[in-house]
Amino acid sequence: MYPPHTGRLSYGGDYSPEQWPAEVWREDVALMRDAGVTMVTVGVFSWAWLEPAPGEYEFGWLDEVMDLLASGGIAVDLATATASPPPWFSRAHPETLPVDRDGRVLTYGSRQAYCPSSPVYREAAVTLARRLAERYREHPALAMWHVNNEYGCHVTRCYCDTSAAAFREWLRDRYKDIEELNAAWGTAFWSQRYTEWAQVLPPRATPSFANPAQELDFHRFSSDALLALYTAERDVLRELTPDVPVTTNFMAGMLDEVDYWRWASEVDVVSTDHYLSANNPDNWLGLAYSADLTRSLAGGEWLLMEHSTGAVNWQPRNAPKQRDEMIRNSLSHVARGSQGAMFFQWRASRAGAEKWHSAMVPHAGTDSVIWRDVVRLGGYLDRLSPVLGSAVEAPVAILHDYHSTWAEAHAAQPSDDMVPPAEIARWHAALVRLGITADFAHPDATLDRYRAVLVPSLYLIGDAAAANLAAYAAGGGTVLIGPFSGIVDEQDRVRLGGYPGAFRDLLGVRVDEFFPLLKDETVALDNGATGQVWSERARAAGATVVASYAAGPLAGAPALTRNGNAWYLGTRLIDGDLRELLGSVLAEAGVSAPVADPPPGLEVVRRTGFLFLINHAPQAADVPVAGTDLLTGDRHARARVPGGGVLVLRLDV
Repeated sequence: MYPPHTGRLSYGGDYSPEQWPAEVWREDVALMRDAGVTMVTVGVFSWAWLEPAPGEYEFGWLDEVMDLLASGGIAVDLATATASPPPWFSRAHPETLPVDRDGRVLTYGSRQAYCPSSPVYREAAVTLARRLAERYREHPALAMWHVNNEYGCHVTRCYCDTSAAAFREWLRDRYKDIEELNAAWGTAFWSQRYTEWAQVLPPRATPSFANPAQELDFHRFSSDALLALYTAERDVLRELTPDVPVTTNFMAGMLDEVDYWRWASEVDVVSTDHYLSANNPDNWLGLAYSADLTRSLAGGEWLLMEHSTGAVNWQPRNAPKQRDEMIRNSLSHVARGSQGAMFFQWRASRAGAEKWHSAMVPHAGTDSVIWRDVVRLGGYLDRLSPVLGSAVEAPVAILHDYHSTWAEAHAAQPSDDMVPPAEIARWHAALVRLGITADFAHPDATLDRYRAVLVPSLYLIGDAAAANLAAYAAGGGTVLIGPFSGIVDEQDRVRLGGYPGAFRDLLGVRVDEFFPLLKDETVALDNGATGQVWSERARAAGATVVASYAAGPLAGAPALTRNGNAWYLGTRLIDGDLRELLGSVLAEAGVSAPVADPPPGLEVVRRTGFLFLINHAPQAADVPVAGTDLLTGDRHARARVPGGGVLVLRLDV
């Protein structure tokens, strides 16, 4: 299910006509046509304009905007406007305001000022969504519904009394009995045993560490509470407009507080937002991570709903993008499965907290580098329509689970330096530098189509998922598991009998004690590699030792082992050594890159029949592949990618 202009890649941005006088709207539509815009998102933050007082609706301005866009041949991703309740609503219903862990009420005046569990907010949001669907369900511009915006990016969890009552109901449904809850949470520790449900609270601020299982379940509950808000609006939209797809914009790779695996099946189009970290010279690697994760959530093609033409407004130092970086960013997302490139925002705001956020039409107007690049990108995307429907080729999977990340984030862990999202991203970046594209996979997913499965960091895993990975290895698949994985069950209870717990038999290794490294400390391996952050006192229990620690308290103990085609790494190798290990293991598994040994900075992604070559380095890169560049029409017997340039080759058969 996708908008009706499915023969073209989507191109456009978040459009806020309510910020501008009506005479600007006609100019906007003309400029959109000049730029090759195919779709815009309208009304994300317009609740106060659509419903200026309780039950009083003003749709005239939106009618005019929708009609103008339709006359210009521009489709609309129409937002339900529920991302920010207006001041009148919050003043009338102060009980809907969110409360943080320390008990502070967060007032209105920015955005997302609502408690996810508030029935009053939900009823108001669903009512507004219904009114919009009733009015615009037959409008020719309507192509897709956009529910709310970036759920959980500001208020992921609310600790108010309404949320506490909802949390107890969620727990009753999960555990049925208070003693089952006590067993799951290990409340024998620190005299935490509950004797009635009314005693159970969210993990508010306490004198010391909160119960880790309680925190884990509150993460789960909070993700589900936000999802329930989305599905409540979605169900109304599906009832009234069953043929119009519904989405909400994820923040895959940027926000780890929502279980997007669970959310992905609830949207008709998986879409996401992604923004670069300006202070990271290799931020294109983070972009690749976000795009690959989103494609994996979608199970195929997806849509980039927001990124930026230049600087954002919310980082400590908001640097603009380098020359052609916006083009490279956009085409990197398309390479990795996006069905287009959308931006926040269409026209740069004159006022408000995001007035310094870049846009397709900057403050300088059309006499600007950004505008000229926007027009150029529109032409490129039009020429890339042939890639729609082609599959991204990914022979490797990286296991990824939000619940494991939440569990490991508890404060009382062996090392604060064991940060799962950062380590997963580091393994993924090593693959990107090797020219190998990877999918992400939930531990419960079917893995048979992959030549290798990597497990950089999976602290928590259930029995069924552990058996799933073991069966994959037994069937001939190659597995490489990183340290501090398989340690606890679904309730964050330690798997007894020696680490790595759930993976002990698969790996043929037994660890009896962790040896976290101190800040900036490293450890040498006898194969010349260097470990950092972490080490373990292990012994082989059926596995072959590939490398051992060369010095220190663990000298002679195994650091890298293999048990058939199942490998275990008990430390975190520095970047270069990690890349070398991954390359070696994957080569043995029969995994090869579309371009062997790509030059530094060259991003290589193969979609069936097409090869994207995106050069993030300043120097040109020569690549021994032949094809016709879709962007220029030029034929290449041997591709040469200019520094900072992009080629999209239709490959010779």
